Amino acid sequence: MVLALLVSGAVVVLVLLGLFVFGLRRRLIQRSGGTFDCSLRWNVPENEPSGKGWIYGVARYNGDRIEWFRVFSYAPRPRRLLERSAIEVLERRTPQGEEELALLSDSIVLACRHRGTRLELAMSEDALTGFLAWLEAAPPGQRVNVA
Repeated sequence: MVLALLVSGAVVVLVLLGLFVFGLRRRLIQRSGGTFDCSLRWNVPENEPSGKGWIYGVARYNGDRIEWFRVFSYAPRPRRLLERSAIEVLERRTPQGEEELALLSDSIVLACRHRGTRLELAMSEDALTGFLAWLEAAPPGQRVNVA
């Protein structure tokens, strides 16, 4: 009986510790500001709006780069780095079919190309306005491709 209580207590402590570290990581990512909720689909085939492949994340502006972090991860480093000069916006659309269930409500999907890889970003209308403004605010001499 004592052993069962001890094991149960240890499991509860480990779960609480995991949740604390999870929340602390999110707080550290957002500490420097310039973050927004952003789902990502990487290496997407042309014209395939399905609910598969979407990963919920947080993106952070860092100079001329966007750092994208998975929400459900303990990794301290970004999963993807998107350089402003390499981002080409292809199209903008609303979620279709199963995507409406896979994405946050009121998300807008932005199809892009980054160094030859097709990707899709899903974000709120406000975050999209900020993202497009950030893209267009590139320093003089940098190529910006916004459709």
